[in-house]
Amino acid sequence: MRPFEQVVAEHGATVLRVCRAVAGPDHADDAWSETFLAAMRAYPDLPAETNVQAWLVTIARRKSIDTHRARSRTHPTDQVPERPSTHGQPGGWERDLWEAIGDLPAKQQSAVVYHHVAGLPHAEVAALLGGTPAAARRAAADGIARLRRTYLEEVR
Repeated sequence: MRPFEQVVAEHGATVLRVCRAVAGPDHADDAWSETFLAAMRAYPDLPAETNVQAWLVTIARRKSIDTHRARSRTHPTDQVPERPSTHGQPGGWERDLWEAIGDLPAKQQSAVVYHHVAGLPHAEVAALLGGTPAAARRAAADGIARLRRTYLEEVR
């Protein structure tokens, strides 16, 4: 079994992309940290034949969803603007894209994140989502088509 530090170095960027896509750019760092804390605890018991990337992506998605849930239970104490700005630097140029991915239906979002963001093949996406590779491919394609319609219209 490889040292855990090598696993973090190899898959850290992929996990961060998944966290940004699911939790949003403001909470991605927290979700990333929670992912690797949970993974570090479970890593010694991981079967040798396990696909580490798929395992980490699954943990990242769940931790990102936990971040969403925790955020919904908090109430801001300061005044916040009615609508966050979509222009300027806060959050970077890709912020709107991460938000558009977050607005996809759950199955399409998962398929897009697992396949297009994390780079997993459709067969592994199907195993994570509990369907066939064809269904995973369809969900990812529908998600990308929806992003092209909605996201590109928002940008124009």
